[in-house]
Amino acid sequence: MRRRDLLDFAILGLLHEGPLHGYELRRRLNDALGAFRALSFGTLYPRLKALLERGWLVEDRSQAAPGKRPRITYALTDSGREHFATLAAQTDPAAWDDEGFDVRLAFFGHTERDVRLRILEGRRSRLEERLDSMRRATYESRERMDTWTTELQRYGEETTEREVRWLSELIEAEHHGTTNRPPASGPEQASSNPPSSPHDQDQ
Repeated sequence: MRRRDLLDFAILGLLHEGPLHGYELRRRLNDALGAFRALSFGTLYPRLKALLERGWLVEDRSQAAPGKRPRITYALTDSGREHFATLAAQTDPAAWDDEGFDVRLAFFGHTERDVRLRILEGRRSRLEERLDSMRRATYESRERMDTWTTELQRYGEETTEREVRWLSELIEAEHHGTTNRPPASGPEQASSNPPSSPHDQDQ
């Protein structure tokens, strides 16, 4: 249910920016939103049909050449815009879990500031808890781990630390009202000394 609802939110969010036909909608879901990189038409079209039945979308069937299927373009209705706004205002824990956070972040341009802050702070808290757990596990098993397992653990910890720092930058900017979009650095460049992965040891 959660993944289905997340897909519905993403579809409504992309169509909030303008009408799209099914092929372009799938391409943008695949390319821009990591949670849906393996999305098939067999998954997408049933969701579009469900959204049409709820009155949140309308479709336009353009004229096609003889013998070819019509090109269908999907667009939001006023009801669909209202429903998207309702979803964008939600701040339940699903908004900052691993799958949901990336999708919610992609549509922060349509999200109120206090909601953005709640999601960012929830994500940071989730990662801080994960980091504490990772460090505990490393400490308790350090004598049993070989070099490569140790490197993998270190890489995971430093990657999580970078994302926590990046989130802190976003939260600070939101508190000061100094940004309308994420900083250019992003989570992967929040540290001037990025960790090396186990693969780097072979280079």
